[in-house]
Amino acid sequence: MSTPILELIDIRKSYAIGTSVETEVLHGINMTLSSGSFNALTGPSGSGKSTLLNLIGLLESPTSGTLRINQHDTQNITDAELTKLRGQNIGFVFQFHHLLPAFNALENVMMPAIIHQYSDKQAATTHAKSLLSAVGLADAWHKKPSELSGGMQQRIAIARALMLKPPLILADEPTGNLDTHAADDIFKLMKQINETQGITFLIVTHDTKLAARCQNRYHLVDGALTHPEDFASENLN
Repeated sequence: MSTPILELIDIRKSYAIGTSVETEVLHGINMTLSSGSFNALTGPSGSGKSTLLNLIGLLESPTSGTLRINQHDTQNITDAELTKLRGQNIGFVFQFHHLLPAFNALENVMMPAIIHQYSDKQAATTHAKSLLSAVGLADAWHKKPSELSGGMQQRIAIARALMLKPPLILADEPTGNLDTHAADDIFKLMKQINETQGITFLIVTHDTKLAARCQNRYHLVDGALTHPEDFASENLN
């Protein structure tokens, strides 16, 4: 079994702690994602998926439990250390692309490098262009988001998520705003990246057909996680 990229051990999350309306929304979550795996997280609205994704993405902290990213324990570390750990290990893809409209495709892909103040701008530019080529947009680097289709914008968002070469990609409803054809293209692109680069994916989705094509499926209901379901290899394509 490959080295875990993510380990959650008895993770709990409560809000309004110490008040009369204190509420626990995640109840003892246990999850391990192997390096290079391709995973789906499903569940009804209000089940806690967004909260869980925020915890895994180090955007919030659990109330209790152990969370390790790439074998780094996230307990008792500073905000600066959390930011560094997130930048080095996690890429994000969202339903709404969150591309900056004033910047072209290349500049949007380069944004993580700019934010993290990479000193070698030429190397960053070359890497960003190679990512755009990898997602099928080599000739669109100069175009603004408004000039591109929704599927093309999502490809740029995926390239941006890969800019700092993270071992884990968190994708929150990445096909939810796309038509059936574009959604299938985006899914195939993510699976190709997973297979060729060994990057682990955790895809939050309401699309049960898409989830069934993933290697493992985790189902969250009322803040509790069921055991992952393994799917036959013929369902992965």
